[in-house]
Amino acid sequence: MEFTPLCFMLLLMIPSECAKTAVSLSPTVSLSVSPSRSQFFKYESVSLSCEDQGSSAGGRVRRNTTKRWLEECPADWGVATAGSPCSIQDTFPHDSGVYWCESGSGEHSHAVNITVHGGAVILESPVLPVNQGQAVTLRCRYQTPPSNLTAAFYKDGSLVRTEAAGEMTIPAVSTSDAGLYRCSNSELGGSPDCWLAVRARLLLHPSSTTTSPASPPAPLLSLPRLLCGILVSLPYLVVTILLLERCCRSKGVCSEAKCDKEEL
Repeated sequence: MEFTPLCFMLLLMIPSECAKTAVSLSPTVSLSVSPSRSQFFKYESVSLSCEDQGSSAGGRVRRNTTKRWLEECPADWGVATAGSPCSIQDTFPHDSGVYWCESGSGEHSHAVNITVHGGAVILESPVLPVNQGQAVTLRCRYQTPPSNLTAAFYKDGSLVRTEAAGEMTIPAVSTSDAGLYRCSNSELGGSPDCWLAVRARLLLHPSSTTTSPASPPAPLLSLPRLLCGILVSLPYLVVTILLLERCCRSKGVCSEAKCDKEEL
């Protein structure tokens, strides 16, 4: 399966979200983002690298933005530096888009939606989906620290809670915690929306000690058996009725003959 332009167009329909889609298309290729977040301030630097378990080459970093498609680093954007195949020294809002890795054999990694914000507040959250039950901390990050660090955190447009330290921790995330998050400071304003994705925990090998729920008792007599019983017993029933009828008729004849003899 490969990413198509339509797939990336759907991802870019919400440019303010970060890391909304992180689908692993190949287990051998992965994208690493440093710093490990999806929102950046304007003029910040970001380093991206590819890891390919099937090749020492690592792969190349590509991106789709609202302006250009299928750009490759460093041919079309970014620079190659020591220790990192691709980096952006000064990010701009037009660098916002979908980033992924592509191996030499054409395999693709997960896709990460990176947002470059021109404002004073961003939300620091996990780049990739987190596992159910994992502890997650969301931080309100300020370009210039305000006098009051208190931040309000919102999920899907509704206030979750207000934290004096400017960060909110979810001790053990569940699938119900997935959604759009943002933070807001009374002095500096709010951050863009950021998507928090949660992987559901899958039980691949149930414990042998786990008892399966008891199955409901089978009906005493199923419909096929009932019909079969009726068909089998029907001839006997007919014969019985005929014998009874014949017997009754015989008794009737005998009674009439006895009455006639008494009258004589």
